[in-house]
Amino acid sequence: EFRFKEGSWNYVVVLKIIKHYQEEGQGNEVVQGVLLGLVVDDRLEITNCFPFPQHTEDDADFDEVQYQMEMMRSLRHVNIDHLHVGWYQSTYYGSFVTRALLDSQFSYQHAIEESVVLIYDPIKTAQGSLSLKAYRLTPKLMEVCKEKDFSPEALKKANIAYENMFEEVPIVIKNSYLINVMLWELEKKSGVADRHELLSLASSNHLGKSLQLLMDRVDEMSQDIVKYNTYLRNVSKQQQQKHQYQQRRQQENIQRQSRGEPPLPEEDINKLFKPPQPPPRMESLLIAGQINTYCQNIKEFNAQNLGKLFMAQALQDYNN
Repeated sequence: EFRFKEGSWNYVVVLKIIKHYQEEGQGNEVVQGVLLGLVVDDRLEITNCFPFPQHTEDDADFDEVQYQMEMMRSLRHVNIDHLHVGWYQSTYYGSFVTRALLDSQFSYQHAIEESVVLIYDPIKTAQGSLSLKAYRLTPKLMEVCKEKDFSPEALKKANIAYENMFEEVPIVIKNSYLINVMLWELEKKSGVADRHELLSLASSNHLGKSLQLLMDRVDEMSQDIVKYNTYLRNVSKQQQQKHQYQQRRQQENIQRQSRGEPPLPEEDINKLFKPPQPPPRMESLLIAGQINTYCQNIKEFNAQNLGKLFMAQALQDYNN
């Protein structure tokens, strides 16, 4: 079992990811790339990255694996860290808990044990707070994914819920001393008027959009609940049919025995009554995890707004 104490990120990696989204990301379009670095004791150091190029359906001959190999070979030739340690992806209002991300991270983590996925939220970053989070699949979920058994019984046996599907890796962004000095100089030169936007009491459309996405996921969850209730009703109905069939067979055997006839041959009741297929449980867990992510984002956003309102009220009371 491989565990990190923290992930150390070079500032160049963060700037490259932000620049990649600004150049190729539009709206809810997702940009992705490869993380490069090395493992030092219990710390993962991310020292470089490169993006996946955007390609359309017309680029049928494009091979992502070959592209990655060529990029890492070129970086090795110029003496840059070229070890593959994960990947990054942008997100739209925190919408990243999907089956595609789960399958991709499983492939990375199964092939390279120390792999992580970095989630960059440009919408939240535009609000004034850099949003970068690194995740890994938990060992329990890795075992379930290896078995490829996502039935309710298998997930229940593994004790997997949406809370323990992903584990977050703490992020520490490190700058050189010269960069810290430059940032301090830029902060001194920045105008005070540019900072007034951070104190604005107006609620942006960020909250409304997050609530809309939350309601959409709640609707999906309710649909999954309806499917599961239908499955339970079908199971109960089939159990009643099995019981009635067994009772009829038993009564018929009693009548045959009274007439001196041999009993009916034994039959496999499971072949006569095929059990209904349970709905996939993994999709429900992913939806629940995404709902939890939306709730956390809304909680953080409201906490900032409430802080501004209390500060404004205190200033108004002081002036009065």
